[in-house]
Amino acid sequence: MTKTILITGATDGIGLETAKLLASQGHNILLHGRSAAKLENAKAQVQGIAGVGNVETYLADLSNLKDVEKFADEVVANHTSLDVLINNAGIFRTSSPITEDGFDVRFVVNTIAPYLLTKHLLTLLGREGRVVNLSSAAQAPVNISAMKGGVRVGDEFSAYAQSKLAITMWTQKLASDLGADGPMLVAVNPGSMLGSKMVTEGFGVAGGDIGIGADILARASLSDEFADASGKYYDNDSHRFAAPHSEAANGAKVDAVVEAIESLI
Repeated sequence: MTKTILITGATDGIGLETAKLLASQGHNILLHGRSAAKLENAKAQVQGIAGVGNVETYLADLSNLKDVEKFADEVVANHTSLDVLINNAGIFRTSSPITEDGFDVRFVVNTIAPYLLTKHLLTLLGREGRVVNLSSAAQAPVNISAMKGGVRVGDEFSAYAQSKLAITMWTQKLASDLGADGPMLVAVNPGSMLGSKMVTEGFGVAGGDIGIGADILARASLSDEFADASGKYYDNDSHRFAAPHSEAANGAKVDAVVEAIESLI
């Protein structure tokens, strides 16, 4: 059955590779990017794949929450249902780590924007949809004050790792809150040090086969293996569902993180 799948950060790296893989299976692909030129290039590549369904593009800067809301509104205006949302867009190293609103861009793009987008698209996803959130093997205890812009995280890797634990936490919490009334929500580490732009810019290495990441994201989106995975964390380094950072087992901290996100949106 043909699915309609929205992928954020789909203009390069794992996002684009996942879009191509899903396109080759005949699905309708909704591509998001923050560069109009890159978005059009990605669209051309995906449309060129034999058997692909409809291909649409959405331009939005996920570091701007008003842009995220506009993006969500456009998707809602164009569709009555959505089968899969892959919150793939992420940022690690940047020359502009603080947004215009005074927040660390890692928290905004990697944690808060996907939460806001997901909440806005829940009605389209319904009970049968799936939300696949990009986590990471890099996870660190979340400084809520830093997430709310009260203090700065001096180390970019720490900010990134905190943002990835935070998205894992809200995946767990939202899945629990929605239960059978919501879509399946899962956090996935697609694989460490894969050859994405983020790895190249962040660590100065080429990285591994990004097809490894695309494969697990496609499986999480469609396979029966993930049908009952809501609220779980999948670690593709160990090829199994696993426990995330131990702080995710602290219910009070998870609640505090989600409350902080809600206060920011």
